[in-house]
Amino acid sequence: MFILFGKKSGSSALRKHAERAANKRAQAVDRWEAIQALAAAGTAEAVEALLMRFTFYVDPTITDQEEKDAAFEGVLRAGDTALEPVTAFLRKAESISWPLKILDQLASAEVVTGKLLDMLSEMDTEYERDPQRKIQVLSALEERTDSRIAEAVVRFLQDTNETVRFTAVGALLAQAEAEQARGAIVECLCNEESVRIRNRILQGFIKCGWDFADRVDEVRPKLPPGYALDKKGIPRGR
Repeated sequence: MFILFGKKSGSSALRKHAERAANKRAQAVDRWEAIQALAAAGTAEAVEALLMRFTFYVDPTITDQEEKDAAFEGVLRAGDTALEPVTAFLRKAESISWPLKILDQLASAEVVTGKLLDMLSEMDTEYERDPQRKIQVLSALEERTDSRIAEAVVRFLQDTNETVRFTAVGALLAQAEAEQARGAIVECLCNEESVRIRNRILQGFIKCGWDFADRVDEVRPKLPPGYALDKKGIPRGR
């Protein structure tokens, strides 16, 4: 009976700490104590509660940062137990920066990239009112190198959103396998109205020393001011 009621009492206390940690209107001292208690618990449920602290901001900035740093350390302390709840949070969070930062500490680069690619595989290139999550995932992939990235990203060169296309170009050009997608990148340039995307593509070609080969006549009219093609079709410019 003692064990049974002890467990119920512990569960009740955990719920209370979870509610306080997720309440932006709670007293800072109460929220801090709740975060510390959840960090000490180290269970999957406690990790889920700690992750909720990354969904809101409080004043002053220093308090907000201290609490998030404490929640971050608390999640890491849970080790492998945190992997599943953090992955679930990554898939639904409005901003992926904190869960991604945590996963980078808990898992290998290959595993984390795989999770990002899984998320990207569920996204399409059609119009959506708010493509921020897609942009965040592509931006995160731009900062990583992995043989799987180029193939997964290339279709987003045709996305309806200009910023998504811009970020997809950057993610592609950051990969060693980018040359495999060179034809798709050239096609993007020839059809692209956005000057900043054309600039980004041209800068990538200049850096890699690539030429436009048999597409010179199509590419030349798309060159922004300051760029030119040499006799071999290699771009020169800023």
